[in-house]
Amino acid sequence: MEAANLSVAATAVALPLGSEACSIRPSPGGVVWSTPGGAALPGREPPFSVFTVLVVTLLVLLIAATFLWNLLVLVTILRVRAFHRVPHNLVASTAVSDVLVAALVMPLSLVSELSAGRRWRLGRSLCHVWISFDVLCCTASIWNVAAIALDRYWTITRHLQYTLRTRRRASALMIALTWALSALIALAPLLFGWGEAYDARRQRCQVSQEPSYAVFSTCGAFYLPLGVVLFVYWKIYKAAKFRFGRRRRAVLPLPATVQVKEAPQEAEMVFTARRPVVAFQMSGDSWREQKEKRAAVMVGILIGVFVLCWIPFFLAELISPLCACSLPPIWKSIFLWLGYSNSFFNPLIYTAFNKNYNNAFRSLFSKQR
Repeated sequence: MEAANLSVAATAVALPLGSEACSIRPSPGGVVWSTPGGAALPGREPPFSVFTVLVVTLLVLLIAATFLWNLLVLVTILRVRAFHRVPHNLVASTAVSDVLVAALVMPLSLVSELSAGRRWRLGRSLCHVWISFDVLCCTASIWNVAAIALDRYWTITRHLQYTLRTRRRASALMIALTWALSALIALAPLLFGWGEAYDARRQRCQVSQEPSYAVFSTCGAFYLPLGVVLFVYWKIYKAAKFRFGRRRRAVLPLPATVQVKEAPQEAEMVFTARRPVVAFQMSGDSWREQKEKRAAVMVGILIGVFVLCWIPFFLAELISPLCACSLPPIWKSIFLWLGYSNSFFNPLIYTAFNKNYNNAFRSLFSKQR
């Protein structure tokens, strides 16, 4: 997934962007600085603006926070025995993909952002490694979100048939399929010669721009899981609405007790006989209803953030190769890092709705003290 030069396009400072921005000639050491007249001064780095430094600082903080937060989730799942079961293995798979995004993908993307003219100076081999991990980890993160949504859907709608053994098998199968499909999409250009990621002449490193691969990769990495999560959340919403309406109808006959108030003694007998039963059913139903509502809200927020983070980038990735057009570098960078930020939001969302994680975090830090 191509990274653009965010600092250059945003501030229009005197950073060399190539022949389109100004007349420059690289020095023997590869370092140039363009003067207003177009002369290149070798051996000097162009100054960075305050805005550029601020943006770079924010991106570094985003990388560090994404890595540390997902690593904390992984350590908690490994150390707390109660988490060694589903659905925490799906959460662990998501955290692994997001940790790899923060450790292997985002730092090299930031290096590409800071390079003059968005040039890749780290060689062809490292370019292929970076692009492969980029597609692999981001695709796995996206499909893991779909797997979590499916698990919540089956838990809510089929809680009797979706037993612990069935749930364990389903989650293991979803994790295996997630990483297998992600590896296929990431390695397809290398295995089948489906386009080239590295352009030696222009010193560019980006995902293959072959139109057929663009359709295959964007559909497999985003549009297909997007359809899955939207369908799942629609079904969860319908199931929750139906069950809530059914419970309300089950409680509606209660006004019949009001109709017999003309006979005070009989009404008192009916009230004392029915009240414990009704109170018991309402408490049980409300507990399950609250649990299902929390799960539905968690899935809804997870899906909403996922869509907002990734849909701008994948729309651009699909349209650009097909129409042979290109977005301005500033928008490419914004869309790219907005997608990366989804790896930061994932652990925040699915731990914020689980009190067990909060308790585990507190106990983990208290033991370390």
